[in-house]
Amino acid sequence: MGIVVDLDVMMAKRKMSLNELSEKVGVTLSNLSILKNGKAKAVRFSTLVAICKALECQPGDILKYVE
Repeated sequence: MGIVVDLDVMMAKRKMSLNELSEKVGVTLSNLSILKNGKAKAVRFSTLVAICKALECQPGDILKYVE
């Protein structure tokens, strides 16, 4: 299967909407939606850092490897 993005799970834990995260991270809603829905082919480290900072989490909290 590959890399699974659990961004929606962490957003729910932090009670943060996609709109709010988009504003805090500086990434468009459409790009965050693509990432959240697991359709992204890549993610920049700078974006990952910004998401982790906004959600107060570690990369492993939103990304996991599944065989």
